[in-house]
Amino acid sequence: MLIAIAFSCSFLSCKKYLDKKSDSSLTVPKTLDELQGLFNDAQKMNFNLTPSMGESSADDYFLTQTSYDYLPTQPKEIYTWTLKVYNYANDWSANYLPVYNANFTLETLDKIPRTASNQTQWNQLKGYALFTRAFSFLNLAWEYAKAYDKSSSENDLGIVLRTTSDFNKPSKRASVEDTYRQIISDAEESAQLLPDVSANVLLPSRAASYGLLARTFLSMGQFDSALNYSTLCLNIKNDLLDYNDVSLTVNIPFTNFDNPEVIYYTEMNTYNTNHYSFTGFIDTTLYSMYKDDDLRKIGYFRFYNGYYRFKGAYTANSIYLFTGIATDEILLIRAECHARLGDIENAMKDLNTLMKRRWSNTVDYPEITATTSVEAINKILLERRKELLMRGIRWSDIKRLNKQGQNIIPKRNINGEILSLSANDKRYALPLPADIITSTGMVQN
Repeated sequence: MLIAIAFSCSFLSCKKYLDKKSDSSLTVPKTLDELQGLFNDAQKMNFNLTPSMGESSADDYFLTQTSYDYLPTQPKEIYTWTLKVYNYANDWSANYLPVYNANFTLETLDKIPRTASNQTQWNQLKGYALFTRAFSFLNLAWEYAKAYDKSSSENDLGIVLRTTSDFNKPSKRASVEDTYRQIISDAEESAQLLPDVSANVLLPSRAASYGLLARTFLSMGQFDSALNYSTLCLNIKNDLLDYNDVSLTVNIPFTNFDNPEVIYYTEMNTYNTNHYSFTGFIDTTLYSMYKDDDLRKIGYFRFYNGYYRFKGAYTANSIYLFTGIATDEILLIRAECHARLGDIENAMKDLNTLMKRRWSNTVDYPEITATTSVEAINKILLERRKELLMRGIRWSDIKRLNKQGQNIIPKRNINGEILSLSANDKRYALPLPADIITSTGMVQN
């Protein structure tokens, strides 16, 4: 199998972060430097990468009837939760490519002795590979598996846990329990091997591993562990943008690689684009939740044809969406965990730490308070939705929160007919590609 290790990048600003390999020929990586080239290939490891079908299935946006009518059949089926058959290329293929690179790296490292002179690079490469596999597996689980439920996780179908680069090994779906255990194992080991921060945000770091673990345990409803890892992450990196210092009225208000909140940088793929700013509009009820002095109301949205479109991605781009790990998300994870564990004071402290930097400094900041854990949780979840929209998180949030009784029901208006997706419907585990099912014989969702 020939692997392209030449680095290519559509963003010129990438060049100052990653070295460009001069020989662009195909080769099989055998040395540490050549393995490094796999992770320097941001086109395959960071850009146009993370799943998009979940975001297109979620409830933070809507399509006008005109836009819906213009769509081909497959995007219409995604929008109305009726998709059954689709093939390559897709979220599945995009996210198993980094898994292949990760597995290839781990297998090649087994053939390269770890010595005193190379141990730093050797350890980092193993850490990169383990993090990459865990990050990809979680993204795939959020989309293709049921929400984690301890009572049924041993029997619920998860994803394929590819831990080898051998294509001849049959693909079988693991359980949800085994899926999450693999993610945790890989992410925890990666944290022991990586530096606190990497040379740039396109490469994994210990802070990113801790952030990934916080995401994972939050998805599992294991709030004590999510609290622990979110704190470890924030102990390394806790920078927050003050939106008062950002030119929010422009079409592209936020930077990407030098954004102080970004811990690890990835972008959502464009295989499913219903929710993208050139097609979809922000849900009107969601938009109405932003107060006038909330600077996100300016920085996240632009008015177009009577509605609002999203412009607030941390990608320095008007189209591509940020799906990496950032300090605002981790702070909200910690706030939610504090609230769920009964520590209202620290929950509100974390929430206000974030919100003060999102509020106009021309008025007094209205401190957010709560007297019960339930009130604190609800206020944190509201700000979580408003802060993290269009980051590839909402679909997994709907799934996990409905398991906790939130009864979130996405709806679509198609020619005046209201379609809805009830809580815990089996369609929240999105269908696997038909060609994968045909070639492997795996069970479909």
